Amino acid sequence: MIALAAAVAGMAVVAGACLALTAWLGLIPQRTPSSTRSTTLWTRAVDKIRRTTRRQWLLLATGCGAGVVITYLTGWPVMLLVAPAAIVGLPMLLSEPPQRDRRLLEALDRWVRTMLGLMSTGKSIADAIRVSARQAPEPLAAPLASLARRLDDRWAPAQALMAMADDLESPDADAVLAALILSVQRGGTGASATLRALADSIQDRLQALREIEAERSKPRAVVRQVTIITVGVLAFGLLFARDFFAPYGTPVGQLILVSLLSVYAASLFMLRKMTLPRGRDRILRPLP
Repeated sequence: MIALAAAVAGMAVVAGACLALTAWLGLIPQRTPSSTRSTTLWTRAVDKIRRTTRRQWLLLATGCGAGVVITYLTGWPVMLLVAPAAIVGLPMLLSEPPQRDRRLLEALDRWVRTMLGLMSTGKSIADAIRVSARQAPEPLAAPLASLARRLDDRWAPAQALMAMADDLESPDADAVLAALILSVQRGGTGASATLRALADSIQDRLQALREIEAERSKPRAVVRQVTIITVGVLAFGLLFARDFFAPYGTPVGQLILVSLLSVYAASLFMLRKMTLPRGRDRILRPLP
């Protein structure tokens, strides 16, 4: 009974530590706008727990179970923390990062070309925006719907476009919307030529982003393969060559093991951070 209670308590501690690690690494999606988030730490923690997906809970439960099993087989208490942290953290550290900039740029390219086709038929910028909102690509569907709604509510076109730029918070979107704002302020003069130039510029940037991402994916693939091989070799050694790992069973050995694994995890984190695109400053200033 004492051993069972200790195991349950250990699983509870590990579950809390894994949940904290999951939130810190960003595995829990952030769906609510920043303006509506609570300022209290407890409320934000509860919201994160509620938004945890079934897959993330499954990884956490699998990690806790694996930690208990490995601890029972090896007699290493540190595995109660190491195994769940590895099962939860490694998929995030070794996965492909989200390509929000590229997806948004692809959506902007489609939208600009749609606007160009609509305006070539004689439609004004505001009318072309209303029509394009009905067939908008996914990343722009909600912002364009809000833009069309603001125009219907008698917002000034320049103010409505600026509000859409604040919704997207992207320098690429700022460049497109700034050009539209200038065209609106000039009565639509030169809008088609501006959109055509923007479409060509977006295509060039998309090509550059695809080439950069192809180069960044190469070291990630190598690290992923090395990590999988390393984990496999360590698991094989723990099962069939326990005497070789016996020094890690001592308290000092446990401390050394945690230190080595922490350094490896930190190197994976730094590598992932190096392969992420750098943030860029916006062109348009947010509305007050």
